[in-house]
Amino acid sequence: MSRLMHVSSGPYAPPAPTRELTVTSADGSRLHVEVHGPEHAPAVVLAHGWSCSTAFWAAQIRDLSADHRVIAYDQRGHGRSPVSVAHSTDALADDLEAVLEKALAPGEKAVVVGHSMGGMAVLAAAGRARFREHAVAVLLCSTGSSRLVDESLVVPLRAGRTRTWLTRKVLGTRAPLGPVTPAARRILKYGTMGPGSAPHMVEACARIVHACPRAVRYAWSRVLDSLDLDHGVRELAVPTAVVVGTADRMTPPVHARALVAALPQCVGITELAGLGHMTPVEAPELVSAKIRELAVTYLEFDQAEQVKEGT
Repeated sequence: MSRLMHVSSGPYAPPAPTRELTVTSADGSRLHVEVHGPEHAPAVVLAHGWSCSTAFWAAQIRDLSADHRVIAYDQRGHGRSPVSVAHSTDALADDLEAVLEKALAPGEKAVVVGHSMGGMAVLAAAGRARFREHAVAVLLCSTGSSRLVDESLVVPLRAGRTRTWLTRKVLGTRAPLGPVTPAARRILKYGTMGPGSAPHMVEACARIVHACPRAVRYAWSRVLDSLDLDHGVRELAVPTAVVVGTADRMTPPVHARALVAALPQCVGITELAGLGHMTPVEAPELVSAKIRELAVTYLEFDQAEQVKEGT
């Protein structure tokens, strides 16, 4: 588990959950799950990215939990979820399915939101029965389905073998990140955020990322290095919106545009000028508004259809 080194005040301080759950995945791995908001409100499920935790969604939870039931979980080895021996896209899918089954009632629908590796969890689970049972719509933030190392812009060189090799070394380093220092903030901002990101946004992200154990960070970097979920994009048969920052070096807009081209039911792409990889932190109001839009459009429609079928 991580050291839970998140900020304790301001808009990115994690709010206290209404309740907490421990969910057991297919291989026995335990996952920490938080539930926020009214118990019978429309449901939203949030899946965070590599080296993050539920704290990453603080702004969305604070906004949406006023009138939604917001379910956020820590990926295995992140946040309060214990370290696991298994690291794979199948494990990501198993974990998301387990959270959906435990946190939602049978047949209950939810908007599922994935950022970065959380979006990859959605793609990995897209063809599975329990995901299809529960997901009514999806928001993919700053994510991709393949060629992550080849397309990364973290290393400022022309595309080619040298850049790919250096990127693999940078993203797959086993080195500890250490304390959150001014230099560490500058490095994190360069790699993961837009140049105009406010200091309090950088601080919030730095604390979350630096809390992730280096062994966990490294293990998942190997999964991302060889990622191939293009088939999952084609199997994601629910309305799906895509958000990306134009200054995203980790998963640049080429990934978002490829998703849009392959998704069976894409309902739009939003490219945020000058923003980086951490879009839910860098543009909290916009990301929350996108989630609300999906909930109003598809959850309310689904509920109305269920009422109609029952009459």
